[in-house]
Amino acid sequence: MDRLYFLTAGMPLRTGTKGYDRAFEILDEMNLDGLELEFVRGVRISDKSREAVSRTKKIITAHAPFYVNLNAVEPEKVEASVQRIIETAEVTNALGGYSITFHAGYYLGQDKEEVYSKISSQIKIITDALSKNGNKIFVRPETTGKATQWGDVDEIIRLSKEYETVYPCVDFSHLHARYAGIMNTYDEFCSVFEKIGKELGDFALNNFHAHIAGIEYTQKGEKQHLNLEESDMNYKDLLKAFKAFEVKGAVVCESPNIEDDCKLLKDYYLSL
Repeated sequence: MDRLYFLTAGMPLRTGTKGYDRAFEILDEMNLDGLELEFVRGVRISDKSREAVSRTKKIITAHAPFYVNLNAVEPEKVEASVQRIIETAEVTNALGGYSITFHAGYYLGQDKEEVYSKISSQIKIITDALSKNGNKIFVRPETTGKATQWGDVDEIIRLSKEYETVYPCVDFSHLHARYAGIMNTYDEFCSVFEKIGKELGDFALNNFHAHIAGIEYTQKGEKQHLNLEESDMNYKDLLKAFKAFEVKGAVVCESPNIEDDCKLLKDYYLSL
């Protein structure tokens, strides 16, 4: 991508019930760059919404449904999870989207290497299915906010090395919560970009997908999202690290006041 774009997680709250055409008008009014489609409970989007999203020139990403666990004990749950990710990718690709992300699974008390192998085998099924249909959209496991969830930076980098269209979605708020308050300094943020650049190359830094929000956490990890100024999330130093590494791609704001914090992020970034 040619620069860093700032997106809301879903339609701006100001949209109310007026739909995607109004959502994109609001994004224009606020000088924001796009949005992430939130397929929370299923990959469902009306024909009218499809038309509106297809027309926009803004950046579109998507989050697969939260009912995903590629390490589920029950085979039918794994199969359903795979299908939800494939459907998310197919719809987003058809709408001209940039990339999709998802929470890949849980450890369920199992050996981490065994879990990695299971998740990797399902990612292969997903990427093979998409490739057969000519779908080259980025498929991005997201860094997760609890130690019980699969998905630290190293695991996702390792997976990205195996599959051509797989790259990380780095949720910096999740990393901050996952480690109960660390991963919140300029040097720590830089270490993430440095590792990704070293392991996956400049392409990964030039085609990035990140999530940022305020966050509340306990020693067990993520509790809930907060507005940035109501949390200890060090977003200013994070944006300085984005700037220092000349990262390009999509930054999605997931704060409860999505468009206001998204504008806060973009305005601060442009001031640097």
